[in-house]
Amino acid sequence: MKNIELIATCTFGLEGILKEELKKLGYEDLITTDGRVEFKTDLKGIAISNIWLRTADRVLVKIAKFKATTFDELFEKTKACDWEKWITKDARFPVAKATSVKSKLFSKSDCQSIVKKAIVEKLKKKHNINWFEETGEEYPIFVNILKDEVTLSIDSSGTGLHKRGYRAKGNEAPLKETLAAAMVMMSRWTPDRILADPFCGSGTILIEAAMMGKNIPPGLNRSFNSQGWSAELKKAYTSVIQEAKEGINQKEFRILGSDIDSKAVSIAMSNAKIAQVDDVISFQKLDVFEFSSSKKYGIIITNPPYGERLSTKEDVEDLYKIMGKVFTKLENWSYFVLTGHLDFERYFGTRATKNRKLYNGNILTYLYQYYGKLPPRVWEVSDSAKEKKDL
Repeated sequence: MKNIELIATCTFGLEGILKEELKKLGYEDLITTDGRVEFKTDLKGIAISNIWLRTADRVLVKIAKFKATTFDELFEKTKACDWEKWITKDARFPVAKATSVKSKLFSKSDCQSIVKKAIVEKLKKKHNINWFEETGEEYPIFVNILKDEVTLSIDSSGTGLHKRGYRAKGNEAPLKETLAAAMVMMSRWTPDRILADPFCGSGTILIEAAMMGKNIPPGLNRSFNSQGWSAELKKAYTSVIQEAKEGINQKEFRILGSDIDSKAVSIAMSNAKIAQVDDVISFQKLDVFEFSSSKKYGIIITNPPYGERLSTKEDVEDLYKIMGKVFTKLENWSYFVLTGHLDFERYFGTRATKNRKLYNGNILTYLYQYYGKLPPRVWEVSDSAKEKKDL
């Protein structure tokens, strides 16, 4: 099956990062809208997208898009879709999710009921049966209505893609894995530079970075809805997984994680082991006040406590003052701080190069980005050494 239309969904603010991921996977003609990127592929592309995308929440198979202003219109146009190309006789096909924004069809429950009925009627005729046991593989139907434009899709992912499988335990305010991955991508980090998180919590940022450094896909050790949809898809997933395992590299690099909470450090170490990246991450119990390094050109990516999480506002502001003093002593380092505190820069003591609005779950946050100098390139170092020799 070719020319399959897929929708990769994501947290608002990450569309550009997700688009770049898809480009690196070889996809073109990408259509970006709020919270989603659409693209065309084949069956193997479903497996590749689910296994490799780091910032996507789900991968949906787009069935149709049409305008509907009445429930009759919604029913007839849904019934006209080629559901039989995907949904088998014994399939489970709940209308799992419906959203409606600025549309005449505002009742989500009614939309779900009508879409389900329309699909049943279509499949009765195509499969020549009158009753569906729904005991087989699951095909969750998603209904999205925006300004009377209806998009119907099937969820190929199942559990959200941020569920990598390594976070057996989390701290009191865990950072979503997809957001952590996006923060690492925005930092320009490469494995030849030191990376640290002095508020590592359950280790999510560092584990995501380590997986990138070792070229481990985020979906390598989990399952997906669409794996059982057909023999062809099962074969595609097996192929992509095998290729991914063969592509894991054994680069030597070092990532540093620390936290004042010994329990958090223990959880982070356990999670890193599950993710099979504990060999490149060093964890220790440490107050941020004690953090220091003689290395140059390092990167800090962190999600410290802020007002709506864990601490009082006054404690948080005092903490940001300490961070400002500690971080700015590091020679030519870059730092990226995610916080929901709107006056972060004021207490940190330095204005960010730029900041970006992001959502951690339902919490509005900002990623304050402080870009230090990049390490000299190899040829620059060579020329410098040659000049000294000539002198």
